[in-house]
Amino acid sequence: MIHMTETLAVQTIEDFLTGEETTRLTELLDEHLATTGWVPVRPSEGMTPPEPAQAILEGAVRRALPALRRVFPSATATDPWLYHDLKPGDTIRPHVHGVGDPQSRPQRIARVAFNLQDAEDGGAFYLDTYSADALWSDVTATAGSDYSRGARFVHEITARTGPVNLSDLPHTRWTCSPPPGTTVVYGTQLVHGVLPVVRGRVRKLITNLLA
Repeated sequence: MIHMTETLAVQTIEDFLTGEETTRLTELLDEHLATTGWVPVRPSEGMTPPEPAQAILEGAVRRALPALRRVFPSATATDPWLYHDLKPGDTIRPHVHGVGDPQSRPQRIARVAFNLQDAEDGGAFYLDTYSADALWSDVTATAGSDYSRGARFVHEITARTGPVNLSDLPHTRWTCSPPPGTTVVYGTQLVHGVLPVVRGRVRKLITNLLA
């Protein structure tokens, strides 16, 4: 049974990757970018890394699962990872994924983000917390759902679509500056984004934590 709090939790896994793994992952991504010439059309667009890079990240997830399950006890696996590359001027506006169909399996309960490279200035990841009821839909978990009965679900709200403009609602912003090698895991019902990159480059890998 998935508890609603799993979709609203935050956890960090320090030393998610070793220094050697981070170096090798960077090499693999640099080689792939040089071969493919991939450039994101927009800041939110991601690229699927090659299989050797996926293998490094999947191995790290397996090592981290015991720690992850302290906060996300339903966690079983992750989706394939996506690579994001943000340059000066890029930003990810506040948005929330939600759980999608609460009857589908497997369920996406959280997002997992690993910063391969931080910007020299700007580009910090943030979470926004709200008490506003406008964020929440009328959908609740019913009998037969994998969620505990009565669990509520937020609207899926992107930077462009949704029943409300998240920036118009009162909220509290929490910025995050994890040490190198750390991954940040945040519930899929939490609003999040990335502040504008001022100088340098943000290289990030993201996946879904599944139950």
